[in-house]
Amino acid sequence: MNTPTQPELTRRSILTGMAIGAVLTPCNVYSGLKIGWSFNMSIAAALISLAFWRLAEDLFDARPWGLLENNINQTTASSAASIISGGLVAPIPALALLTGQQMGYAVLSLWVFAVSALGIVVAVLMRRPMIEGQGLVFPSGVATAETVREIYGRSAEAALRIRTLFGAAGIAALLKLVGDFGVGWTRWSPPLGVPVRGALGAGGPAAASFKSLGLSLDPSLLMIGFGAIIGTRAGVSLLLGAIVAWLAIGPWALAQGWAQPGEAGAVWFGPMVEWLIWPGVTLMAVSSLTGFGLALLGRRRNPDVSRAAPSSGVVRATLGERLQVPLRPFLIGGALVVMLAVGLQSVLFGTGWFASGVAVTLSLFLAVVAARVVGETGIPPIGAIGKVAQLSFGVVAPGNVTANLMGANVTGGAAGQCADLLNDLRAGAMLGATPRYQILAQCFGVLVGALVGSAVYLVLIPDPAAMLLTSEWPAPAVATWKVVAEVLADGFSALPPASPVAMLLAAALGLALPAGEILLPRRAARYLPSGAAMGLAFVIPAWISISLFAGAMCAAAARAWVPGLAARFALAVAAGLVAGESLAGIGTAMVRLLGH
Repeated sequence: MNTPTQPELTRRSILTGMAIGAVLTPCNVYSGLKIGWSFNMSIAAALISLAFWRLAEDLFDARPWGLLENNINQTTASSAASIISGGLVAPIPALALLTGQQMGYAVLSLWVFAVSALGIVVAVLMRRPMIEGQGLVFPSGVATAETVREIYGRSAEAALRIRTLFGAAGIAALLKLVGDFGVGWTRWSPPLGVPVRGALGAGGPAAASFKSLGLSLDPSLLMIGFGAIIGTRAGVSLLLGAIVAWLAIGPWALAQGWAQPGEAGAVWFGPMVEWLIWPGVTLMAVSSLTGFGLALLGRRRNPDVSRAAPSSGVVRATLGERLQVPLRPFLIGGALVVMLAVGLQSVLFGTGWFASGVAVTLSLFLAVVAARVVGETGIPPIGAIGKVAQLSFGVVAPGNVTANLMGANVTGGAAGQCADLLNDLRAGAMLGATPRYQILAQCFGVLVGALVGSAVYLVLIPDPAAMLLTSEWPAPAVATWKVVAEVLADGFSALPPASPVAMLLAAALGLALPAGEILLPRRAARYLPSGAAMGLAFVIPAWISISLFAGAMCAAAARAWVPGLAARFALAVAAGLVAGESLAGIGTAMVRLLGH
């Protein structure tokens, strides 16, 4: 175990974090465009770095890789991987779909860096009151710290977990590459001759089958890995949402003529999601915002997370000491970041100085709120924050879809990076790290994340209009931001038939589920589904929800049958599956682009 006298902020800790972050960032960009989700990569970064430097010790007699150095590494890498909150998988592609405006690499990188750096400024201001004063838990940070402690406490165990992670990654990558370039794995559905009838109506057309509605089993190990990470409640909620959307409401809407079928024998995701997205978005937004409000009022239950005791420490006399950063550089840097965010909005998108200033001001307040929710629950409400921002810009700049999207982009990017840094600072507090070193590491991570993430996005999606909102790239977050901006621009007359009624019903459910967590007895409330996860199942292909459910059930079964092995290896296996298939998918896309 390390002592405070051992190295912490070293060149190799920063460079290792930047290198690992450059590898992990494509995973989150890829998954964000696939399912609209991303994951904290801190634990994976810590394991990968330990494997590399242990090997360097054996082969080249390198200095031992210390615990505090690894903490700087994971801070840098996780901030890079969380760069997608800067808009790469939501408002930026939505802007391209609505206006045709596709930013070049240099401009895109600068924009993503600016909105993410704004979150670092807010996190610096919030570190002391949220971590030391209120003692908020930040569950992802606690999990990271405990994992790092464990792998340094038992080196043989660490080596075994690392081999497990890389083994799972290798299997997932191999199957993905074989499917892309060899066998060509396909999704399996019940026979086409089996019609699917709408549970709430007279029934869908005879041609509507399990295959056309997307009710299939998909061979993606990435989704299995994600399912194991998100947990049982989210997995069950996704399956329930898929059944309601694609087996009940979807066929009913087809039968009534509200939604349009696709071509015979094809998957009808594209035409059907144009109707299903409305109740889905409503359920996601209302459920998230209701839970968000309850959390602010201190009424939301979370039986799995208890409040941690405030960290001990000496009360500092000056503001700079309280912030744990040199005051003058922080004030200058913060002012430059704010001016950059305001100036880029005005110059790049013509939003006007007033609307740009409102975006930055709103981002400061909503990033604080998001950090509070993350500290209590571990769940970043970035989607709900984005909807609040979009609604605000519907008032500030009515009818201006560019201002609506990019102003809200500033808010989402700041909130995402603020939450990520506070998770890392919570881990650092448990490990005895120096906050100002982690804040500097976060800046390097955001830099490499902006550069790599922008490049990966442009390589994967060179033509957003043709590629996004398809069965290959469902991009549910893009669809959500796009439709909200459209409604705020054109009014509710643009809604498809009967969707307002579906939205009202979805809103009622979105209100009832979080309220039930408060009003019902604790034992009953734990069985309520997640409204946000159910809503997501409306706007992604059903086979993705089915795979995520399968992964969650596999993890639950492992915890029940072999709890010791599950505690040691489940996360390593899941992270390996996600990383392996994501990286293989990136490689496949690049090979195919180079071949054109």
